[in-house]
Amino acid sequence: FSVKVYVKLNHNSPHILCLTDRLRNLELIDPEFHWKGPGGALSSENSSVEVSPTGTLILSNFRLSGVYTCSIFYKLAVMQPDKNLLIKYVIYAYSDPNAYYEFTAQYHAAPCNSYHNAYFEKTLVQILNKLVDELSCEVALIKAECHHVKMQRGGLQSEIFFTFSVDSLHGEDGLCQESACDAPHRLNKAKHLIERFFKQVETGRQSSEQLPEIYYIEGTLQMVRVDRCYPGYGIDALLHPDCPECCVACSPGSYNPSNGIHCLQCDTSLIYGATKC
Repeated sequence: FSVKVYVKLNHNSPHILCLTDRLRNLELIDPEFHWKGPGGALSSENSSVEVSPTGTLILSNFRLSGVYTCSIFYKLAVMQPDKNLLIKYVIYAYSDPNAYYEFTAQYHAAPCNSYHNAYFEKTLVQILNKLVDELSCEVALIKAECHHVKMQRGGLQSEIFFTFSVDSLHGEDGLCQESACDAPHRLNKAKHLIERFFKQVETGRQSSEQLPEIYYIEGTLQMVRVDRCYPGYGIDALLHPDCPECCVACSPGSYNPSNGIHCLQCDTSLIYGATKC
């Protein structure tokens, strides 16, 4: 049977033994260890692989999920014939979920066909981006919909329903590099800045002031955290009970083409970490 091992993406693996519990307690004569990975034979000649004289494997900057096998040849006594054993590991790369925040807000608006609304949308996105720019975060407008709203005991008024996302910027390949691994901390600070911005808009308005044509409607800001995995990774507590909240490389027979959190079934996918079917 195979043993599942989880190694954080771009980190070093734990010490992976080429021994069973029974063999660890025996004296082995002339043991030989041979490791194979998804790319073929493994040896310390490769800078990202370390195999100790006792067969222990350490993988550096791990990315290549798949089946790793170790063959051990040994004798229990000098006069006995060689014995051999094959030990199989399935080593999965995993990462923590990569989150972003989605937030909604409502504004009293100019008539729905007015160019003032479009100008205001653009300006609001610029203001919010300037707010979080130093944190290497980005605000994006997902949608802005203008609707006519019948007020309680009142007439119709125009309102814009905004949906935004705020996300931390990562390296070009989208995978967490050392310098970008504080992304959750930066994103949390960006969330608080945005919440404070809308709170200041509310408290900064004097009750005696005449309202502008377009203004924030108090109490309508809603923020929700959205988890996602990198393409080729997914969360599956049933398949990976030892890493139930991890984004783990998709197994053969599944794939994740986007930033969702689940690997989708695909019978023609034969590799680990597939991004297409």
